[in-house]
Amino acid sequence: MASSLLHTTRFRVAFGAWWWTWTTLHFVVLQKGGYSVPVSFFDSVISNTLLGCAGLLVTLTLQYYLPSQNKYTYLLAFCTVLTLLWLAVTRTLLLSLLEEGNEYKYFFSQSLVIRGATGFLVIGCMALISVLWYTLQDQKEADKRRTEADALAKEAELNNLRQQLQPHFLFNSLNSINALVVSQPQKARTMIQQLSEFLRGTLKKDQKAWIPLEEELQHLQLYLEIEKVRFGHRLSALVKNETEGTRMPVMLLQPVVENAIKFGLYDTTGDITISIEARRAEGQLIIQVKNPFDPETSSPKKGAGFGLSSVQRRLYLLFARADLLQTSTNENLFITTIKIPQS
Repeated sequence: MASSLLHTTRFRVAFGAWWWTWTTLHFVVLQKGGYSVPVSFFDSVISNTLLGCAGLLVTLTLQYYLPSQNKYTYLLAFCTVLTLLWLAVTRTLLLSLLEEGNEYKYFFSQSLVIRGATGFLVIGCMALISVLWYTLQDQKEADKRRTEADALAKEAELNNLRQQLQPHFLFNSLNSINALVVSQPQKARTMIQQLSEFLRGTLKKDQKAWIPLEEELQHLQLYLEIEKVRFGHRLSALVKNETEGTRMPVMLLQPVVENAIKFGLYDTTGDITISIEARRAEGQLIIQVKNPFDPETSSPKKGAGFGLSSVQRRLYLLFARADLLQTSTNENLFITTIKIPQS
C-alpha cells in the first residue's frame, strides 16, 4: 500500500493554509454582502469545515480503492455524489443553527449553484491530487520491487558464475591427485593439503563481495601451488603488485590465471612463466595476466575460453560496462587485461 498523502507535512501545511484562506475569504464576502458577524462566521466555518472533510474523505478513499478501468468516470461520479451530500448536510446544519428567517433561506437557495460549483471544484482538485500522489507512490514501489528483483537476479547469476568454476577446477585437481597417489604419494598428500586450504579459503570468501587485492593474490598463490604440483617444473609464476589499498571482486583472478595456464601449457612443450602484474591508473585497478603461446599452432581466440567469458560477464553485472576485460597479443604473448574501477 502506498504511503498516505495525509501523513505528509507538506500536504498538511498546504491544506491548513487553504482552509484558513478560503474560510476567511468566505467570511469577508458575506460581511460585504451585509450579513451579520454570527451568520458570516457560522456559514463560512461550517461550510468550509464540511468541504474540507469531504476533500479528506476523497483522499482517504482513494488510498484504499481506485479502479484500474474507467478511473475518471468513477472519480467524476464520486465527486458529484460527495458534492451533493456536502450541500445537503451544509444546508441542514446552517438552516437549523441560523434562525434568520426567509431572507437567509432565499440567499442560501440562490447561492446553491455557486456553492455546488465551488465544492465540486475543490473536491475534484483533491481527487486529482490524490490520484497523482498515489499513482506516483505505486510507481515508486513498483520500481523499487523491480530494482530489488534485478539485484537478486544479478546476485544469483554472479553466484552461479562463481560456482561453475569450482567443478572444473576440482575435476582437474582430483585427476592429478589420482595420478600421483601411486607414483608420488608425498606430492599427492601435499596437493590434497593445498587443495583443502584453497577450498576452505573459497568458502570463506563466498560471503564477501569485495576483498583487498593482496588477499586475492594470497588466495591465488594457493591455486598456483596446486597447479605447480600438477605440472611440475614446467610452470612458474611471476606476481608483481605496484598498488596499495585497492580492492576487487572476490575470486576474479583464478579463472583468468587458470585460462592462462591451460592456454600456455597445452600449446607449448617447454617451460612457461605466467606473469601477473597489477597497477593503479586513472582511478582504476589494472591487472594484466600474460602467458606464452605459439602463434603457429594456436589461435588467439582459443585463449578466450569460458573462464574469460564468465569474468567478463561478472564485470558487466557489477559495473554495467563491457570494456573492462580485453585480450591482446604481443608476438608470442597472450595478454588479458582487467580494469576494475575503484570508488
